[in-house]
Amino acid sequence: MSPSPPPVNRFLICPQYSLYYRRVKKLEGAHEARSDYTVIMVLNGRLKFRTEANSGSMVRNQALLFSPSIGGRVTGQSVELLQLMVAPALVVDHAVRMHLTGPATAVAFRLDLVEHDERLAQLARSLTTELTDEKPGREIVLGALVEQVVVHVLRYYSNIRRSEQLELSRVGLIDRRIRRSVELMHAQLEQDLSLKKIAAASYLSPFHFVRVFKKLTGTTPHAYLASLRTSRAQLLLSETNLSVTDISSRVGYSSPSHFTKAFRQATGLTPRAFRKALVTS
Repeated sequence: MSPSPPPVNRFLICPQYSLYYRRVKKLEGAHEARSDYTVIMVLNGRLKFRTEANSGSMVRNQALLFSPSIGGRVTGQSVELLQLMVAPALVVDHAVRMHLTGPATAVAFRLDLVEHDERLAQLARSLTTELTDEKPGREIVLGALVEQVVVHVLRYYSNIRRSEQLELSRVGLIDRRIRRSVELMHAQLEQDLSLKKIAAASYLSPFHFVRVFKKLTGTTPHAYLASLRTSRAQLLLSETNLSVTDISSRVGYSSPSHFTKAFRQATGLTPRAFRKALVTS
């Protein structure tokens, strides 16, 4: 039996989208409910998945779609995958330009598992090639390919629904009942934010706020805030030369060791290993 290929990680972190290519011997992690749209594509191997509405296995050339505020879990052995996370502003912009949405409408995926889509699989392979090959203009090609993925999933897998409660704010697509609290979390990530302070931003008691927040986002305020901090840390690791200690304080952790532990739980890698895997433009 031939030995399995060595693990590989290649990441590209941008304000509008993020790409994660991973070839690992063991994968086990949760996709936290957050404001981004997410596409996970299996390039080789098999993934087991569980979402709010479905569970099963994914094999080569199949994809998993997550709408904002939907979480899930994936596990696998000797698997190769590509994960794309797209900011709501980019998705909504393309949906408007495609004449799919209008006032008081929201975009969601109408299914979670895509079993047979050769075009989506081809785009995943092209994204992987650009991520792993060091060629001039890589960031230009990757940006164009991401836009093609967004248009493709909007064409074939989007569900446009009317919603008077959802609105596109400066922090993404969010329910207006908790918008002020979410904006506070984005604006003050470096602060020690108590549940009482977060809830007060939406004029709710902590008990009522936790119930409303979890119903609307699929996760707790604490888990949502931790996810925001991980995302901000990834962007800082990608776009700056700040030390891990400086980044930990900028995203609200009291110590670098606490930050490293939380970051590793969320990504499977330490901040230094994550930075080493980053693709630079």
